Amino acid sequence: MFIPGMRRAAVGLTALAVAALGAVATSPEQADARPKPVDVTLLALNDFHGNLEPPSGSSGTIAGQPAGGVEFLATHLAGLRAAAKKKNTITVAAGDLIGASPLLSAAFHDEPTIEALSMAGLDYASVGNHEFDEGAAELLRIQNGGCHPVDGCVDGTPYRGAGFQYLSANAFTTATGKPLMAPYAIHKVQGVKVGFIGMTLEGTPQIVSQQGVAGLSFADEADTANRYARELRRKGVQAIVVLLHEGGTQAATGGINDCVGMTGPIVDITNRMDPSIDVVVSGHTHQAYNCDINGKLVTSASSFGRLVTDIDLKIDRRSGDVLSAAANNVVVTRDVAKDPRQTALINRYKTVLGPVAGQQVGVTSQAITRSQETLFGTSLGESPLGNLIADAQLAATDNEQNAVAAFMNPGGVRADLDAGPVTYEEAFTVQPFANNLVTLDLTGAQLYCVLEQQFVTGRTLYPSATVGYVVDPNGTTGTVAEPCAGTRVVRGSLTLGGTAVDTAATYRVTVNNFLAGGGDGFSALTGGTNLVTGQIDLDAFVDYLTAQSPVSAPTLDRIRTTAEVPAT
Repeated sequence: MFIPGMRRAAVGLTALAVAALGAVATSPEQADARPKPVDVTLLALNDFHGNLEPPSGSSGTIAGQPAGGVEFLATHLAGLRAAAKKKNTITVAAGDLIGASPLLSAAFHDEPTIEALSMAGLDYASVGNHEFDEGAAELLRIQNGGCHPVDGCVDGTPYRGAGFQYLSANAFTTATGKPLMAPYAIHKVQGVKVGFIGMTLEGTPQIVSQQGVAGLSFADEADTANRYARELRRKGVQAIVVLLHEGGTQAATGGINDCVGMTGPIVDITNRMDPSIDVVVSGHTHQAYNCDINGKLVTSASSFGRLVTDIDLKIDRRSGDVLSAAANNVVVTRDVAKDPRQTALINRYKTVLGPVAGQQVGVTSQAITRSQETLFGTSLGESPLGNLIADAQLAATDNEQNAVAAFMNPGGVRADLDAGPVTYEEAFTVQPFANNLVTLDLTGAQLYCVLEQQFVTGRTLYPSATVGYVVDPNGTTGTVAEPCAGTRVVRGSLTLGGTAVDTAATYRVTVNNFLAGGGDGFSALTGGTNLVTGQIDLDAFVDYLTAQSPVSAPTLDRIRTTAEVPAT
């Protein structure tokens, strides 16, 4: 256990006591005879999301520099290990290594990413919510190996499994009450033990499809960490690191190694952790930060392999306690040599993938980004790309299913579109989940309730061009139990196709199957009736790009505030 300031005070008190007893002062020779601390380096990443190749657009830069790509990541990791003592270096990750991945990885069920990170020297990783995208059985296959039960050995070679250990302390098999995977690992370095506890966020069932978490239950992050910290201490482990797929956000003024105005779940979770826990490697929010929270080092390396967190620990050789912990987020620049083994891996999978990835499916007249506009001081407004996807989903269901509106969840929009030709691979990277479109009946009252839930969940549904409504920043926010009690959406302002919504009337609305199942906290959508499942969302998006090219960014005028539209 390391608590800044505490150890120094204790040493001072001991010196005073010795002096009071008239003991002989320690000589330099005696001092030098004390065992030196063990230096341990942790190299950490999170939220890689299968980005084997450098991400495009704003997702491919950080701190003003082009960054990312596993060929460069592997080289940087090797360099950081060489700068430290290789045998004292442990490489770890805080979840979402796979899932929501570009086509090059997703087409092979993310086996290429697991292979690449294993080759890059990853030792331990916590599971993230996206590790559950294809369910518990698939996650176990990803860990242990074997060909996909439906698609087989897609690239024609056996899949050997991960060369690192996934840790999952707070995801339990409901039927047995046992952890789905190993909850922790103990790693010995020069005789001292370092314990790693791996977890995802407790709220995983709310942001993963119900099929993905079927048969599983998820426990509180801090309670679980404390439980296994006690177990580790009973096994003689005093240096404890938590790999947690949950995070926070610092103020926009903070740099990649700052901790300015830190907010988010990680703050409360860390504050509730046992003092014996020394370091928390976090993720999920795709943010970069380097914090001291309640005497613990708390880090995050943004996303997509653009940063590596270099963590230096000094561990007392006798007690096993962490004496000091310091971190530095290092940019994975592209000015280093590419790792040739990673290049060979990428080229091999590109060959198997074939020409489909480069097939042009449309053209954009300008860059269309997923960034959200500011809505009364928060980033809860519309998104150009989100609106475009909603338009595509409506176009796919307006004639066949008589849909009059469509809504898209922000978490399903994964990348920007650059100006110019759009390839199938680029479209896939924007929408990689292969969700089906679902058209359902909602009453006008239910529609208002769905929109009020946006302010309970903190997530904006991107609306199709047929939708318009007004938000009152001074309105009240409902609760999880009673979301419909909110008054943020001005009653009478909601229109579909320019006509005011009648709360008693019924309307056909299109969403994806994730939202239809209550994903992202939109439980009001589960009250829909007459559900009809349609095509894959990506197919609808590709069809729309092809039919409407050249495509421009939609105007962000579907959600307005009372400042723009005064109450009458």
